[in-house]
This record gives sequence, structure tokens and C-alpha cells, in this order.
Amino acid sequence: MSRDRQLHLGAFMRPASIHTGAWRYPGAYPDANFNFAHLKRFAQTLERGRFDAFFMADHLAVLNMPIEALKRSHTVTSFEPFTLLSALAGATEHIGLVATASTTFDAPYHIARRFASLDHISGGRAGWNIVTTSNPDAALNFGLDEHMEHGERYDRAREFYDVVTGLWDSWADDAFIRDVDSGLYFDPAKLHVLNHKGPHLSVRGPLNIARPPQGWPVIVQAGASESGRQLAAETAEMVFAAGSNLAAGQRFYADVKGRMEAIGRDRDHLKILPGAFVVVGDTVEEARAKRAKLDSLVHYESAIASLSIALGVDASGFDPDGLLPPIPETNASKSGQQRVLELAEREGLTVRQLAQRLGGYAGLAFVGTPATIADEMEEWLRTEGSDGFNVMFPYLPGGLDDFVDRVVPELQRRGLFRKEYEGTTLRENLGLPRPANRFF
Repeated sequence: MSRDRQLHLGAFMRPASIHTGAWRYPGAYPDANFNFAHLKRFAQTLERGRFDAFFMADHLAVLNMPIEALKRSHTVTSFEPFTLLSALAGATEHIGLVATASTTFDAPYHIARRFASLDHISGGRAGWNIVTTSNPDAALNFGLDEHMEHGERYDRAREFYDVVTGLWDSWADDAFIRDVDSGLYFDPAKLHVLNHKGPHLSVRGPLNIARPPQGWPVIVQAGASESGRQLAAETAEMVFAAGSNLAAGQRFYADVKGRMEAIGRDRDHLKILPGAFVVVGDTVEEARAKRAKLDSLVHYESAIASLSIALGVDASGFDPDGLLPPIPETNASKSGQQRVLELAEREGLTVRQLAQRLGGYAGLAFVGTPATIADEMEEWLRTEGSDGFNVMFPYLPGGLDDFVDRVVPELQRRGLFRKEYEGTTLRENLGLPRPANRFF
């Protein structure tokens, strides 16, 4: 493998920390999820650290957990992503702005128009995280009595992608001539009407906004099921992966990149960035103590609710000090459920232990000094476990400042991470090609 490969780093924000106890950590901002001044500071700090992107999750329903647990969650409120990222576009110059938008509960025309607008407003820094929405309660907010079946959601998502990208190609790049003397605003020969009619969607088009500066905003995908991996191989340019360890990361990396090659896509045209929870200390022991403190701030009610969501079944009646009973297959996220089952079996965790792990954060974590964290990230990069990471901070602003001020310089010293941005668009910084317009 080439020694000049460098890490790509996204910041997975929700829009703040993913950890349930983050808002209670000493020195943390308890209102970070819904305080624009704080969020602007976070984005500017990430840009100072030369991060590729600010990656914002979204929820279309309040999390489906009991009220006793819900009342302790800092994620019950957050900004609508396009409103927030449009505001952050004016407060930053280089960092990419990635938003989650659902193919199950939105219309392709809306999605195409919003992301095209964000790409224009930001000067080519937008990215679309394609999700099918796993929370069944979201269906109740959109006039449905029950959630769409898992396979059907992914079939719709695949068609949805074709429609959105087709709408982005409605206009040639040079369609708007704006000739003042002749009075001709655009060349009608450079306008394409989509006229899509498919199994799930019927969309005439064209989009009433010029082609995005990047051609298409960067396509991001996070599904890890069989359907999700295939969708990623066919459509994605960045994958938010969920590998729990290096071996799992290498298997996922080889699988998705192999699927790309099988359908004729260049494997370098997709960046696989697992989520990585990073806790920095002066010593490994200090970092572990920080995480232990953080996990201790998670209430059991929240923990057992998180386990119920992950499994797709109500776990509140399970014996807390017994092993996990057999779990039936549900309509929840299949990959997420499987990861929990494997974790419980691999470590022999009781229901209480498993719930407490999930109640904080149970995925891939780098807990140590700047040097040990850089060691682990370098190993993932060199051994094809990833192309970088979507970093998750344990609490804000301290956890973010620790990473930017201490880990980033160590990565730069080793030649693993940029010192300056390579271009002006998210595509340029990720090393991705600009898509050709399929109609012109």
C-alpha cells in the first residue's frame, strides 16, 4: 500500500455529542444541541483542525423510549439540518456540510432542491447522507400507521437516488447565459425534463435551481446490512461505517470496495470512514478515567431504553443480571441489532452491562494519548480498515478541543493528515471526481 495515503476526517455531530452523558460532563455545554453560538464555535474549531466535514444526524421523531428515560436525553431537541447548515455555511469557508435526509419520509424534489441550494450557498460544500429511517415512530408523524418494510425501504431509496441525481442534472452547467443585450436568460436546449415513472416514484422535473457547483453534492450512506452495503457500492462516495474493531473494519472495507469493482466503479471514488469515539488524555489511564466518568453519568432508564431501540424489542422486562434472551428478527435496523447481539455474546455481558454500554456509546473507540490514538488510526489506514474516520467527541467543547489541539498535530507530524485544504469544495478535499451531467 502507498505510504502517502492520508486520513480523511469527518466530525459526526448530532449536532453535538452522541454520548448520552455528554451534556452532564463537567465543563460541557448542557444546551449545545440547540445553541447556535456554540455550534458555530464547534464548526469553526473543526475547520481550524482541517476536518473534511461537519456531519449532522437528524431524527424525524422523538426517540422511541419511555418518558423516564427520554427526559434524560439531550437529543430530544435539535435544529432542522438544512436551516442549521445553511447558517454554518456563512460562518465557515472550507469545511464540508453533510446533512441526513430520509428517502422514506420525504419527496425527491424537496431533497434535490434543498441540497442544491445548500451546495450553492456554501460554494460547493454540501453532502447528502442517504438514510431510510429505522425508527418506526417516524411513520406516525407522516400519516402512516406502521413503518415501511426494510427491503422495500431500500428499494425505494435506490430509485430515490436516481431521481434526485437526475434532477440535479436538469440543467447543463452553462445553461444560464443571462445575455442582457438579447434578453435571453437561459438556453432552452440545455434544459432536461426528467419524466421519471418508476415502481415507487413519479417525478416530472426539471428542478427549478441551477446545477450544483459540485455537479452533485457528495453522496453519503451509512447502512451496513446486505441491502445497505449494495446501495453504498452502487451510489455512495462516503460511507459512515460502524466497525467495532479493526478486523471487522477490514472485512467491511474489502466487501464494499469489492462490490464497487464488480459493477465497474473505481474503488478510490468512495471513502469509508467508520465512526470513532475518541477520548484524549495525558496518559492512557487518564483517558480511561475520563470515559469511566462519562459512562457513570448515564442513568439506567436511559440505558435500557437504548438497548430496546437497538434490539427492536422492549428489554425493560429482561432480568438485568441475566444474559440476553433469544431476540426475534424485527423491522428495526438489522445491522444495528446484529452488532448488539455479537457484542453481548463476545463479551458475555449481562443485560445490565450491555445496556450501560449502549446507554453511553458502544461502538469503536480510541481512548488514550494523542500518540496512541494516532497509532491506531494509522494502523486502520495502512491495513485497509478505513480511509479515515467520522470522529465523535465525548463532550463539548473540551473533547473537540482536545482532538483538534492535540491529536491533529500528531497526525500532521506523521504525514497522515493535511495541513491545508486541497481545494474549495468537499469533493476536492475528499479527492472525488465531479460527476458528468448524464444528459448533456
